[in-house]
Amino acid sequence: MTPRKVVLLLILVAGISSCSIRPTEYALDDAPSHHTTRGFKNIHVEDPNKTFFSFLRMRMFGGVQWADHTATANLVPYQMLDLDKVRKPAAAPQISWLGHSTFLIQYQGINILTDPIFSDRASALGFTGPKRYTPHTVDYTELPPIDYVVISHNHYDHLNDTAIRVLGSNPKYLIPLGLKEWLMNEGVSETSISELDWWQQANPSFTRGLTHALQIEAQPSQHWSARGIFDRRKTLWASWHINFGDLSIWFAGDTGYNPIQFKEIGEKNGPVDLALIPIGAYDPRDFMQTYHVDPDEAVEIHKDLKARKSIGMHWGTYPLTAEEPMDPIQRLRQARVREDISPSEFGTMKLGATMVLHNPMSSKKVE
Repeated sequence: MTPRKVVLLLILVAGISSCSIRPTEYALDDAPSHHTTRGFKNIHVEDPNKTFFSFLRMRMFGGVQWADHTATANLVPYQMLDLDKVRKPAAAPQISWLGHSTFLIQYQGINILTDPIFSDRASALGFTGPKRYTPHTVDYTELPPIDYVVISHNHYDHLNDTAIRVLGSNPKYLIPLGLKEWLMNEGVSETSISELDWWQQANPSFTRGLTHALQIEAQPSQHWSARGIFDRRKTLWASWHINFGDLSIWFAGDTGYNPIQFKEIGEKNGPVDLALIPIGAYDPRDFMQTYHVDPDEAVEIHKDLKARKSIGMHWGTYPLTAEEPMDPIQRLRQARVREDISPSEFGTMKLGATMVLHNPMSSKKVE
C-alpha cells in the first residue's frame, strides 16, 4: 500500500469509527486507581501521549522495514478445524485455535470463545485495512453453540462486528466496562451482557442452570482502548481468568509487560493450568513496547503466573506490525532456551488445531 493510501485509509477508518463511541463520564468516589474522570488508565506505567497521527508518522517515516506478510504466509502451520472434534469434544478439556486471539475452549459441556474475529479484515471497513493473510479455519456458522464469549478490549482485531452478528444474543458476553452500549447497538440483548471491572466475576445466573463450577473473572492487563481518534481509553481493557474448579485458564487478551501486575495475578489465581499469552505484534519495539509484549516478555508473564502450560497467540493471522509472520515463533524458541523452558511448557499451536489438555481429575496426560 502506498503512503498516500495509508493516509487516506487511516483517516477514513478513524473518522467512521470515532462516531460509534459515546464518551462516558465516570465518578471517582471510592473508584479503583485505574479509573479516571473520562475513562481508564494503566497503573504501573505512564500512558504515552501517542495518537493516531503518532502511529501514522511511525508507519510512514519510522525507518523500519515492514514485512510482506503474504509473501511468507505459507510458512504458518495451518489446517482446517476438525468439526467432528469440536462438535463431539473429549471428556477432558480441549482448546482449538481459530487464529489471532480467538480460541474455542470446551469443557464440562461448556463452549467459550475468546475475542472472536470472523472478518477478512481487522478494520472498520470490509474492503480495506489489515487483511488476514492465512485462511479462515472454519465456516463460523458451523461451530457448536457458544455459551460464553469473553472480550478483552475494543480494538478491531479483538472486538469484531461480523462475529457479534453471527453469534447474536445466544451466548453470554463478558466484557470490560464501557462496551455494553456498543454490543447493544449491534443487536445483542442486554440480558446477554455482563459488563465487568477488574477483579469482578460474572453473575452466577450466567451458568444457565448447569451444574458446573465455572467462574469467569475480569482481571488487569496493560493495554488501551479505542475504535477511533476521539475515544482513547474511554472503555476498559482486561485479561480473563476462566476457572472450572478443576481447571484454571488465563486469557491475556492484549497486553504489555510490567513486573508487578502479573505477579499479583499469579498470586491471586494460584498456578494456572493454561495461560494464553500474546507473542506477536511487537515491532517496532520503541513504539509498541508499552502495550504489546514480545516473546521474551511473554515468557516473563508465563513465569509470573506460574503457569503449568502456556500457548502463544496473537500471531500468524493479521499484518498488524512490522515483524515477519514466523518471527514470534523463532523469538519464543530463543527465549525458552535462555530460560530453560520446554516447548511442551510454552509452545504454539497450528492454526485450526485442537489440543486435548490433561484431565484435571487424573495425573495422566490425555493423548
